[in-house]
Amino acid sequence: MGCPGSRTECPAEPMKERLSPGNLIAASRRGRSMALQESPFPNGFLAGLHAVGWALIFPCFWSLDHLIAVWKPTTQEQKQQEQGCNFYPVIVFFGTIIFFILFLAAAPFALLGFMLWAPLQACRRPFCYYRATPSSPDIETHRGFELEGKASFGFATANLCLLPDCLARFNNLGHTQHRAATIGQRIVQGVRRPHIRIFVDSPSSCGTLSPSSSILPTVNSATYGATDRQVQPLESHDSEIAKGHVSIPNSNSRVVCVPCDDTEEPSTESPSALQNSNQDFNQPGRTGHRSAPRPLFSQGLCQQDDVPVELSSLFPANVDVVCLQEVFDKRAAWKLTQALKPMFGHILYDIGVYACQPPCSCSSFKFINSGLFLASRFPVLEAQYHCFPNGGGEDALASKGLLSAKVLIGKNQKQKNVVGYVNCTHLHAPEDDGEIRCEQLNMITKWIGDFQAANRQPDEEVVFDVLCGDLNFDNCSPNDAMEQNHSLFNEYRDPCRVGPGKEKPWAIGTLLEQPKLYDDDVNTPENLQRTLETEELRKKYICPPVAAGDQPLVYPEPGQPWIGRRIDYILYRESSISKHCQAEIEEMTFITQLAGLTDHIPVGLRLNVIMDSDCADE
Repeated sequence: MGCPGSRTECPAEPMKERLSPGNLIAASRRGRSMALQESPFPNGFLAGLHAVGWALIFPCFWSLDHLIAVWKPTTQEQKQQEQGCNFYPVIVFFGTIIFFILFLAAAPFALLGFMLWAPLQACRRPFCYYRATPSSPDIETHRGFELEGKASFGFATANLCLLPDCLARFNNLGHTQHRAATIGQRIVQGVRRPHIRIFVDSPSSCGTLSPSSSILPTVNSATYGATDRQVQPLESHDSEIAKGHVSIPNSNSRVVCVPCDDTEEPSTESPSALQNSNQDFNQPGRTGHRSAPRPLFSQGLCQQDDVPVELSSLFPANVDVVCLQEVFDKRAAWKLTQALKPMFGHILYDIGVYACQPPCSCSSFKFINSGLFLASRFPVLEAQYHCFPNGGGEDALASKGLLSAKVLIGKNQKQKNVVGYVNCTHLHAPEDDGEIRCEQLNMITKWIGDFQAANRQPDEEVVFDVLCGDLNFDNCSPNDAMEQNHSLFNEYRDPCRVGPGKEKPWAIGTLLEQPKLYDDDVNTPENLQRTLETEELRKKYICPPVAAGDQPLVYPEPGQPWIGRRIDYILYRESSISKHCQAEIEEMTFITQLAGLTDHIPVGLRLNVIMDSDCADE
């Protein structure tokens, strides 16, 4: 077993505690009963030395960050300066003097801390692990397969641009620490809400409406969601997780049918019981209702071979796993962890390697980590990180790579362990470096295969295999043709994709124009939602495709909708799950809840998995 700090291997290290107080975890590990420890260092002494080294470095880092940031206002800050008294020159003048003096004073201590910090990276496991102690083992297990032989799983992915503040401002995003806390709160707000499916009573529209754009009845139940989970009593912060665990989906899934007549009120609920989620989100204390919710993509839902899709100003209810990218800043990662822990008891953060890589060499120095971040409701049995060795330009300064994790879901009706695989990645960014991205896709395919081959047990059932991330290429740009034809898409299914270079008509680009992030059309979740529903407005705020070389760009093709650059993906694979399982897409979601907080549009996916009840007999 290699050094836990190596860039291509990060085996689980032993610790005295198990991932869960129940026997479920112990049975799942088969002799490897020790679980992931929270600290990335093998012992407290090394962890203490690392903390001292970073404490000496941090004041210098903080002052340099603020010194650069004071010279780089966002467009929102520039607009505020124009509308009020312009104190910006004064702020820049005095800020520069103060932060430069602090930087000079802290630099000698930072040099000393660096000499202590850098060598310790060779002994550091490339991720930190946060584990909330559950009040009951049932809180972090899914009993759907055990009780009914089927279950539903929700996934979400987003690029958050949580760089150090001075760097984030080059993407027109500032205040990294505040954004991290706010993003975590918004994700929890969306995930913990009731899962209500609203159907339009119309012969021309048979689709499910986005709860965020329609009517939400008041829910008095202590539960939320439509997954197969069991209700738990309210106890401490873990009780918030328990709200989402209900064992019978039909008993707590709220379905509301509404007419399509613009003048008719729904008759199933009284006006006082109706609440518009977007009004409630943007204007606390206000409640209201709409008489005619907008049917989003309802025609596409009627197609037999298409994917149910919605455009929502809230994160989907009952998300089980959240995969995030560009959570580079350590303090932001910790704030995000603290915000998400009431809903996600197992979190991997600060993922990546630092300093010279490989250790004790001068071939490549990593100043920041990979930016990957994974939050799961389910216990993490195994985790492995790989660093891409072929990064170039500014990307070579970050340890971008692949995180693979195996999570324990529960048991099936034959008391076999049920597990799933989640992979999170962020590929090379520069637009013209398609060959580098293709090499990284080759590495991802191999690394995922190796990880699953090494950790798959013969007496367990695999029910999902998902790959999430910012791949930094789209399926409409001629410049990305090489990546669009990669063999990865022969293994993993992209729900938004028809084939290389061709998107499904309801797909939406996920990369926003950075200079326009604070325009009124896109600066709130509801405004961004309305903008994305209109093709003409999408052209203004979604990044357009990239032409190949000097060739003129013809986009879209005649009769096709304008989609824009969709570079954020959730892919799933059916060939690697147990042969007794069948997976189908319940819903694909484009999420606007992080409007004004990031330059990407988050994406959600919900999978329904049905397991053959006789699977254990073979």
